[in-house]
Amino acid sequence: MNAHKPEQYGKVAVLMGGHSGERAISLKSGAAVLAALQKLHIDAHPVDVDKECFTQLAVAQYDRAFIALHGVGGEDGTMQGALQTIGIPYTGSGVMASSICMNKIITKQLWLAAGINTPAYVALNEQSGYPQLADQLGSTFIIKPSQEGSSLGIHKVNNATEYAAAVAEAKQHQGQLMAEQWIAGKEYTVAILEQQALPVIRLETPNQFYDYEAKYQADTTQYLIPCGLSVELEGQLQVQAQQAFAATGAQGWGRVDVMMDGNNRSWLLEVNTVPGMTDHSLVPMAAAARGIDFTTLVEKILNTSFAVKN
Repeated sequence: MNAHKPEQYGKVAVLMGGHSGERAISLKSGAAVLAALQKLHIDAHPVDVDKECFTQLAVAQYDRAFIALHGVGGEDGTMQGALQTIGIPYTGSGVMASSICMNKIITKQLWLAAGINTPAYVALNEQSGYPQLADQLGSTFIIKPSQEGSSLGIHKVNNATEYAAAVAEAKQHQGQLMAEQWIAGKEYTVAILEQQALPVIRLETPNQFYDYEAKYQADTTQYLIPCGLSVELEGQLQVQAQQAFAATGAQGWGRVDVMMDGNNRSWLLEVNTVPGMTDHSLVPMAAAARGIDFTTLVEKILNTSFAVKN
């Protein structure tokens, strides 16, 4: 995208906070984005999203919005739709893709229809039980709320007792619950910027998987760039991530999470349309490996607000 002068952006609202379970992370992302925009001499201001924020946006006459909201209410199409309705351009994906990517079940249905490899799953209902799911998915599987981010409410289960506890806890989170096939292997993430894949990051944790604690609290998580794959395999993974991203209609920037099993087969997990944007988040790490510093990354993401949304 072409560079813009600071005045061409107008007055920018950095939307952060919100009411989801990822509020604390969003506030950190928003603060980092705000600092970067102000470093670029862009007229940017923080907006902690609540029910009064739309009045604030209208009264303050903002020209565009940088969405740094994570989870329900900010990443699921509702904020995108509201901004579109009041005529404020915004960063990232449009209403439909944001809604699709926030719903892991719908994302999987689209991917399966497009021939994209993703772990088998079952949408849970009141009749679901461990024996039935173990028959379909194997004795070890994952329980997930379908509309949460940051691995909130996700649990690995190996037996009926663990299943009951996992379901009870996951019900405290957003969205219909789903059970997903457990893929033993290595976890990778692929950042997408301007529809291009950035260097792949391999995630290593002593935890059972890359859960909320591993993401935000542990000091034992390792982020490997280079990721350790051959040039050929990394390239294949990048192409698959781009295809998975495009299949949902996502635009501009985001992140695709992937497992790779012992046979080097990739299993696509999910798309994040508004990933974390602190100095230590995954997209900034991948951008830095490409030679894009944090401030430049923020500017490139802000430039996506000029794009026509699908």
